[in-house]
Amino acid sequence: MTATETTSIPDVLKTAESWRSAGRSVALATVVETWGSAPRPVGSHLVIDAEGNFEGSVSGGCVEGAVVSEAIDVIETGKPTTLEFGVADETAWRVGLSCGGRIRVYVEPVT
Repeated sequence: MTATETTSIPDVLKTAESWRSAGRSVALATVVETWGSAPRPVGSHLVIDAEGNFEGSVSGGCVEGAVVSEAIDVIETGKPTTLEFGVADETAWRVGLSCGGRIRVYVEPVT
């Protein structure tokens, strides 16, 4: 499954509920803060299962891979985390926001 740019917040939450009902372990990533010209607004969501399947978007494709990797760890440990991405930190060489903005993403297990 790939990220769907047009998935609305209710659709992503519906996907999370559907996956949980099917017995899949799920995490929810939510944009909680932005600076500059971040590609997704606060409140944007990405739902991820333990296999790395995902639906939604937190950055228009810029950092989804890194968020999915962290979300799998969150599912395994049950411990939420906050991720920060931008061109001015150490992650700039691994992932970056093409627009030059910064985002903070909260990732939590869905129980």
